[in-house]
Amino acid sequence: MLEGEYHGMSEIYHTDPAIIPRPYGIGRLHHGNLTTYFLLSDFIEMCEELPDPVGLATKLVSLQQKSISPTGKFGFSTVTCHGKIPQHVAWDSSWTSFYTKLLRDALQRDFENNGPWPALEMVASRVLENVTPRLLDALVSDQRPVKPVLIHGDLWEGNIATERGTARILVIDAAAYYAHSEMEVGMWRCERHAIHDEKYKNAYLEQVPKDEPADEWDDRNRLYCIKMNVIHSAHHRGVRERQTYDLPHPQQPSRSGMRLTKSSVFEDMCYLIDKYAPYGFEESEQEGFVKAFSQAVERAKSH
Repeated sequence: MLEGEYHGMSEIYHTDPAIIPRPYGIGRLHHGNLTTYFLLSDFIEMCEELPDPVGLATKLVSLQQKSISPTGKFGFSTVTCHGKIPQHVAWDSSWTSFYTKLLRDALQRDFENNGPWPALEMVASRVLENVTPRLLDALVSDQRPVKPVLIHGDLWEGNIATERGTARILVIDAAAYYAHSEMEVGMWRCERHAIHDEKYKNAYLEQVPKDEPADEWDDRNRLYCIKMNVIHSAHHRGVRERQTYDLPHPQQPSRSGMRLTKSSVFEDMCYLIDKYAPYGFEESEQEGFVKAFSQAVERAKSH
């Protein structure tokens, strides 16, 4: 985990040293019977305030503009971790193919930790096989290129620092890889984070035009947010981001009547399926699925 973080931080530092503390190395530390590991970087005295939206957007745009994938592909040279979970970041020339593998691997990690959930597995399969290629292949229609840019990969407010005394904005704890630029702000849709505030997205979009098709930007953002919430669920067994109270996880107690977070993986998947790859429900025999699907779509429309 530390090796991936060190290489990710180093790649960011060598691309744009103004955005991240300088990393020096990693190593193993023995103390008595205890063996642990460390990552050494510049010490930054940080404020507790949230970052300035315009300042943060400017830093991200600078990193994206300066970054050049060493292979010309999406991915990274070594495995990086989103939190404690390794990411599938093998090099791939296709963004659609890369993201599909990234999300499929994240879902597998979640199922391993939280157990099977047939309804989620059903909609996840349709998102992977139908929705993802529909949304992401459209980025390169009419011969438009998608440049692989270096992203932090886990950019919530806990991984953004403002230096005391200088107000310099820095990022830490990178889960870096080369991706479609919009992937970086997928995290900002997650309602559990303070950076969900619209002012951050708006400040970013003022400096970065929406990729075409521009009218599908919000749906791509929703798709990218799904990966962020799946990884959050994989870290925390039974977390509400995975659930929907109308079709509960079979290993979790029913929470009928309780409104769970709007950023539900299930709801967002249902919304995208309904819009881009709708079911023929006469073919579905899973009890309760049609009703739960329809209700999830309606809830998702509110965010």
